[in-house]
Amino acid sequence: MRIIHTADWHLGRTLEGRSRLPEQAAFIDELVEMVEEERIDLILMAGDLFDTYNPPAEAEELFYESLARLTDHGRRKMICIAGNHDHPDRVAAATPLAENQGIYLLGLPAAEVIHIRFPDCEEEVRIYALPYPSESRLRKVLSEEIAEEAIRLAYDQRIAQMFADKRRFFSPHTVNLAMSHLFVQGGIESDSEREIQVGGAYTVSPASLPDYVQYVALGHLHRPQNVKGSPTPARYSGSPIAYSFSEAGQAKSVTLLEVKPNQPPKIEELYIRSGRPLVTWEAKEGIEQLMAWLEEGRDRNAWINVEVHVNEALPADLTHKIRKAHAGILHVRPVYPELAKEREQIRISQYSIEELFTRFFKRQTNGAEPDPETVQLFLQLIEEEEEDRCAP
Repeated sequence: MRIIHTADWHLGRTLEGRSRLPEQAAFIDELVEMVEEERIDLILMAGDLFDTYNPPAEAEELFYESLARLTDHGRRKMICIAGNHDHPDRVAAATPLAENQGIYLLGLPAAEVIHIRFPDCEEEVRIYALPYPSESRLRKVLSEEIAEEAIRLAYDQRIAQMFADKRRFFSPHTVNLAMSHLFVQGGIESDSEREIQVGGAYTVSPASLPDYVQYVALGHLHRPQNVKGSPTPARYSGSPIAYSFSEAGQAKSVTLLEVKPNQPPKIEELYIRSGRPLVTWEAKEGIEQLMAWLEEGRDRNAWINVEVHVNEALPADLTHKIRKAHAGILHVRPVYPELAKEREQIRISQYSIEELFTRFFKRQTNGAEPDPETVQLFLQLIEEEEEDRCAP
């Protein structure tokens, strides 16, 4: 059978106040063409359907319209799970209507394994779909069925155990899959991903991924990439368009699987043409170089971050002229000689949250090192604060 794995649509996202909905709608158009041309049986959407807990109405309209078009009103199946940007209850709210169209919408981590029969290709799929398993979401679900001591296990252990517990539901005679929205150690991040690993406390080891399935479909990281060290093929499909300048130049794609029971899958990238490129102009030769680029119509369809090397402040009227010359210019940043030197120094963003807390603690206590329990408590508070901030 043939499957498309996609993730991290972030419908409703803006870039410095500029709507990306037209680009996202173009991606949906392209994806609909792909599923038709490639004769797809099943679509896996591995989280971050929306960009916020309360997406704008236009984003929700685009999402539900995309479900109808991608499934051809029930002719093919689709499974969507909540990511860390999604409100789990809001994702699952349309389940009574969606299931009649062969669409599965999962909000909170759950124990069920989905069984789907595909008469056309005479195959059955079994998939364990694990929506974003934050501490608070896990506690909400697990506290109802698992002893308190199990809840207290380290995050990685709990995720590994949740996967391991599902082994008995799978068969060598079915197509066996897993999917989730989480951070697997060793993955390459981008600036546009809201941290869910919090200094390493909420990462998952590749070895914790299930070895009884043929493929693990992952969401959260925006760069398409395979997971190294996984006992079975596991992959981040990446975001469909670039959402930050750290993603500039990345080739965006969805992942195509061709898989039969008890056989390794054939994996292929289907590249996406939609989405305006994000580029940075660094005019090291000053204003004259920047104006020459504008006159030649450079990167006409791109979103642009402009950095121009100058010795004195840019006049306001000149900045306005630059912005007016290209509708895609988002920033015009002067780079002074002293700033250029500072860029050679270590940036604070290179430190993890855990490292920053340790440095702060040592300053406040005249050099004392925080014990592991204190660090763990701090990381848990950060995670809870993130959940509270995103909640409606």
